[in-house]
Amino acid sequence: MAHEAAKAPRMVDADGTVRVAEASSKQRGFRPGMLPLRAMKMHWTLTDFLDMDNRFVYKMKRQEEGACKGVELQTAVALDFQSVLRQTAFQQCRVGYLYGHFTDDGRAVVKALYEPPQRGTAIDVELHEDPRAEIVDKLAGLLNMQKVGWIFGHPPREEGFHFSSPEVFMAAEQQLEAAEGVGDTPFVTVKVTCDAEGRALVEGYQVSKQAMEMVAEGALEIGENPGECAVNETFTALVEAKEAKAVDNNFFLINVAITQTDESDLVYSFPVANRDDLGILQTQQDLRRQIESAGKQGWSLIDRLADFQLLLYLTSALDVDTDIPRLCESIKDRSVPLDDGFKILLNCLAGLE
Repeated sequence: MAHEAAKAPRMVDADGTVRVAEASSKQRGFRPGMLPLRAMKMHWTLTDFLDMDNRFVYKMKRQEEGACKGVELQTAVALDFQSVLRQTAFQQCRVGYLYGHFTDDGRAVVKALYEPPQRGTAIDVELHEDPRAEIVDKLAGLLNMQKVGWIFGHPPREEGFHFSSPEVFMAAEQQLEAAEGVGDTPFVTVKVTCDAEGRALVEGYQVSKQAMEMVAEGALEIGENPGECAVNETFTALVEAKEAKAVDNNFFLINVAITQTDESDLVYSFPVANRDDLGILQTQQDLRRQIESAGKQGWSLIDRLADFQLLLYLTSALDVDTDIPRLCESIKDRSVPLDDGFKILLNCLAGLE
């Protein structure tokens, strides 16, 4: 112990007392929160050191163009999400997942919306555990759809404040999942809010690959200022060659053009799931109403059943491995007839038999 103390650095206090300096783990580490260099390996060259250090340095730069070349959004989906935000006068945040497909030229085509269980406030959204998450993805797959984006709504904000740091994280994490790592993906974020006159604003975005990488590596954190992402102390962010402790969220955003369309092989009539907090429920009466509308205004029964929310409602009563796939086959290919027994079963579920 005496030998170790003899090697320890000394400090001289103001009164002339010589004492052993207290070691600081942060001072000893290669970077804050990391081991000392010698704990990683014994011998380092200057090149080794610089290569190692550069792994933790990000030179911030804007990405002008994203992998998503545009969003084709069903008008019914857009209007419905706006209407649910208007129920709270745009004073409550809300989140949903968008389902559809990607085109060969990099566009996201949105056909359906699913809102997971959640509790929204004026500031953020708390997502709850979703027991039906796997069923939703399976149902989408049976309809030749996949998750192509997510949508969120929020109260009006000051000019220039587009994304909060949690929203940047959510967008980055969703893109990372879609791309299976840091890579190109058309996965899109749609943001809905309103202006000072109450007019709805619907905008499309992606976050940059640099944002994806920094979130994946833990270089970014949720900071005190919601308009910025804080930089983890282990990392260095350089903005215009100067170190920054936080990065403006707008640095990470890429605009994506949105077009709305009324063309779809699905209808959008059944109440959306998980809106119980707003007094909106999916009931047997809704199923009955939709089935009874078949034969009117040119609608066939299969036309009225081709509703993502209605099909999701039916998964609680029909087998998702046998019954639902048969139903989806008739929806995808209208030449495939629906069995009479199936029609009787649906009528029973709707209280019509």
